[in-house]
Amino acid sequence: MKPETKAELISIGTVDVDSPLLEKITTPTAGPGAGKTALFFKSGGKRVRLTVDEKSPLKAIIDDSKMVIYKNGEEFVSGKFEKELIHCPEQAYITISEKCVYDCKFCPVPKLNGRVKTFDEVLQYIHEAYSTGKMKAISITSGVADTPEKEVDRSVEIVRAIKKYNVPIGVSVYPTTNSTKRLKDAGADEIKYNVETMDRDIYKEVCSGQDLDIILKHLHEAVEIFGRNNVYSNFIIGLGESYETVEKGIEELASMGVIPILRAGVMPSQRVGEIEIERPSAKQLLKLTRVLRRTLDRYGLRADKSRTMCLPCTGCDLNPHKDLD
Repeated sequence: MKPETKAELISIGTVDVDSPLLEKITTPTAGPGAGKTALFFKSGGKRVRLTVDEKSPLKAIIDDSKMVIYKNGEEFVSGKFEKELIHCPEQAYITISEKCVYDCKFCPVPKLNGRVKTFDEVLQYIHEAYSTGKMKAISITSGVADTPEKEVDRSVEIVRAIKKYNVPIGVSVYPTTNSTKRLKDAGADEIKYNVETMDRDIYKEVCSGQDLDIILKHLHEAVEIFGRNNVYSNFIIGLGESYETVEKGIEELASMGVIPILRAGVMPSQRVGEIEIERPSAKQLLKLTRVLRRTLDRYGLRADKSRTMCLPCTGCDLNPHKDLD
C-alpha cells in the first residue's frame, strides 16, 4: 500500500463490508469515531482503520486469506483483515470512562450516554488481552465522567496495578495539576494531552469550558517529565482551520518536544447542526504529513519510536516516519 493509497483510504474513512466480516469487528467508545463499527486493514506493512458504512464508495471482500478493497466497483488495494486485541491490534487500548462532561462539538461521546468501567473490569480486560500472548502495550484513555481530577486518580490507580505486565503503558487524559508527575511516578511510559486544534478562535467555539493555553502548559511540562519522543497530542484537521494555522501549530508543538498526531476530522451524526467538519482530502493529508515530517526531523523527533496509543497503531492517521516513503 503506497502512501497515496493509504491517504485516499483515510480521506474516505468508511467502507462497506460483506456480512461475515461484521462478526469480527467491534465498536469504539472513545473519540470522534465513538459508537461506529470499524475494521482494521493491513497491506504492505501499512495499517488503516475504516468505519463501516453501507453507503461508502469502498467495498471490502474477503477472498480466501486475502482482503480486497474495491473503489466504485474496481479493485483498489489488497491486503489482510486484522483482528483487534482491544480497540486496536497488539494493544489493550481501554477507555475507562465512556462519558464526558465537556461538550466538544466534534465529539459524539457526550451524546452517547456511555458507561464507566470499574477498576476490576479494566484489570480483567487487560488480563484477558495479556493471556492471548499478543499484547505488546497497554493504553489508557478516558472521557471526563465527573471531574478531570477523578479521572486522573483512577488512571494512576490502574497504571500502578498493571505495571506487573512489563509492557509499555501510555495514558491519554485531560491534564490536571500534577497529573503528569503522578502518572509518570505510577509507571506510565508515554502521555498524550490533546490540543484538538491550534486555532485559538476555533478552539473557543468547539471546546468551550476548556483552555488551549493550559493544555499547552501541561504538554510543555510533560516533555520535561516524560522526555522527548514520549509526549503526543491529537490535532484534528477539518474544523475550518487554515493551512498556515496547521503549519504554525505543528511548529509550536514540535518546538516544545511534542509530537502532533494529525487526525482527519469526522462529522458525527449526533452533532449535525452544531458544527461543520470537512474531512481532508488525500492530497491535503499528504501535504500536511510531509510538513509534519520535515518539522519533526528538524527538531530531532521521531514518530516511529512511540510504543503506545495512536502512533504505533497508525490506523487512523498517516505516521510521518512509518507511512511516508
